[in-house]
Amino acid sequence: MKSPFRRRRRANPDGTMSLIDHLYEFRNRLGISILAILVTTIFGYIWFEVAFFGWPSLGELLKQPYCSLPASSRASFSAEPGACTLLGTGPFDQFMLRLKVGATAGVILACPIWLYQIWGFITPGLLKNERRYAYSFVSVGAVLFVSGAVLAYLIIPQALAFLLSIGNEIQTTALTGASYFSLVINLLIIFGVSFEVPLLVVALNFTGVVSYEMLKKSRRGIIFGLFVFAAIATPGQDPISMIALAAALTVLFEMAIQVARINDKRKAKRRLAEGWDTWDPDAPSPIDTTPSRIDGPSQIEAPAPVETPAVSAGADTVRRDRYDDIT
Repeated sequence: MKSPFRRRRRANPDGTMSLIDHLYEFRNRLGISILAILVTTIFGYIWFEVAFFGWPSLGELLKQPYCSLPASSRASFSAEPGACTLLGTGPFDQFMLRLKVGATAGVILACPIWLYQIWGFITPGLLKNERRYAYSFVSVGAVLFVSGAVLAYLIIPQALAFLLSIGNEIQTTALTGASYFSLVINLLIIFGVSFEVPLLVVALNFTGVVSYEMLKKSRRGIIFGLFVFAAIATPGQDPISMIALAAALTVLFEMAIQVARINDKRKAKRRLAEGWDTWDPDAPSPIDTTPSRIDGPSQIEAPAPVETPAVSAGADTVRRDRYDDIT
């Protein structure tokens, strides 16, 4: 007896699947994604305090933007001069902080796997020439996600310097570890996910949902929407992270438009080479519609006269009797 956990998707040429197959497919791919994230989360949990291969520990790496601020902008909680520490207010703060950072690192490190599982779940509904872009889109998506996280990490010192330097002559902000790392993690996730939007635009263009002309006409409105999105999505509400996210998305969106332009031009050349664009929609189709050879009509015999049916004498007598009864 085969285990249901070993059930695999049926290889249908047209990509059609039953509802049960869809549920099994979703369960398997979700399980693979969760397993990959669990493994990388364990690695991130250990990496929080342990340095690997000459790299600093994850905790020190994420704390570096805060420690790069001037000492006058940071609150000191240690008797050691120049020490850079964050404030903890609860007995479980350290454990929960380490677990949260490790889970975030696990999601980021496992992004090639869960992105591929998402694409693999979508591909049965796509055509064969659309499924061939799986590895390319997954690779580019992973690079964009990591690039967004790196950009967020690079602008954190500037964002914190702006937020903590306002009114530092009157008060010094004592950041807790939970509040600081929540800000850092939210920035990393938001920047990483936002960098996937231009890739989605390219995917829609490759599948024929949107065209270059549509994107070109809507360019100004989309760019304005990107700035509004950046103003709402950034957790720090500082102008530096907003402008950085909006500017990066604008550049990536413009690159996506140019990719769509090249793709549409390539499709137009292919259609022209195949003769599709030379057809007049009001003219008859150039497809050969000449009927096949049909033999001439067969001779039909002349119709024969139909004889009048004979009526028996008994039947005629019955009809007359019935007529007399009615009258």
